[in-house]
Amino acid sequence: MTMGRYTRWAVWLCLSVLLCGSATPAQSQQPPIVQGAASGLSAAEQSPDHQPVGSISGKVVDQTGAAVAGAYVKLSRDDQSPSLEVLSDEDGLFAFANVAPGPFQVTIAMEGFSVQTSSGVLQAGEIHVIPQIALALATAVTEVRVVPPRAEVAEDQIKEQEKQRVLGVVPNFYVSYVHNAVPLTPKQKFELAWKTSVDPVSFGVVGVAAGVQQAQDDFSGYGQGAQGYAKRYAASYGNFLSSTFIGGAILPSLLKQDPRYFYKGTGSRRSRFLYAIANSVICKGDSGHWEPNYSSIVGSLAAGGISNLYYPAKSREGLELTFENALIGIGESAAVNLLQEFVVRKLSRNVPNHEPASP
Repeated sequence: MTMGRYTRWAVWLCLSVLLCGSATPAQSQQPPIVQGAASGLSAAEQSPDHQPVGSISGKVVDQTGAAVAGAYVKLSRDDQSPSLEVLSDEDGLFAFANVAPGPFQVTIAMEGFSVQTSSGVLQAGEIHVIPQIALALATAVTEVRVVPPRAEVAEDQIKEQEKQRVLGVVPNFYVSYVHNAVPLTPKQKFELAWKTSVDPVSFGVVGVAAGVQQAQDDFSGYGQGAQGYAKRYAASYGNFLSSTFIGGAILPSLLKQDPRYFYKGTGSRRSRFLYAIANSVICKGDSGHWEPNYSSIVGSLAAGGISNLYYPAKSREGLELTFENALIGIGESAAVNLLQEFVVRKLSRNVPNHEPASP
């Protein structure tokens, strides 16, 4: 005889004794199975208000109708009395004996299934059989986070940068006011360099520089007049183009470095000052870590070497002068970074909300 059959047999025997008028209480801890109708309950089997007690039973199945064994069944009452708990047996059956009459609620829980409840009102001396309870499979709640590719995020951030203009005119594309901006892909680095190079304001600034050089008779080998101005303009634009692409696209792509200045904006003036100075020789790598700014330094040297190809012979820089100019370029970068940190943002339009950098 299995344990389930033994349990049902014992419960049937206890209930038979009750129906025959026995005075022995029968509150079993095993899930009792209730059959038949109540009659002739003794005084010991009455609720405190002298009403005959009853019983509540039922069966738990799944959606296919198969019995669910081991389901947790809890009986709760509105009268603040302690809850009763049993497990369904191998045939899915459960029962509660000696239950005082009144409103009740049965809660059925089983791993992998949704919690089910059944409520009703137990009458005095009633053997209440709950309609078969079918458990439904629990619905898996899956949180799906749609995260756009990093390249798309970087593209959106670049578009915001390309709206940044000092006084609404001068492009300020190589500054990020988002301290944790997504690294640029090589393609995006070249696109940013190209847009900077062909911006109308860039052509205008180069034109002014060429005019100043002509007025001071710099690179006298170019001569004067329109022809001299055209040569100076081409040389100046060549310098600008080579330094922008070599230091802002080619080397950053090869060395996996970010060519942008990341605005700090928080902390003491001293910390921001030191941060701006340091960024003339260090930069953020595509990995997010700070590292020596080889792209800018080597880019300045390379641009200086290339300029020897088109400047007049007597104006060409030797190796020593090229390195001197590279050092001067580092100083200029430090000065520009200080302006970016303390002045330029106040004068720039279309600047996104600043996300402060970590200290």
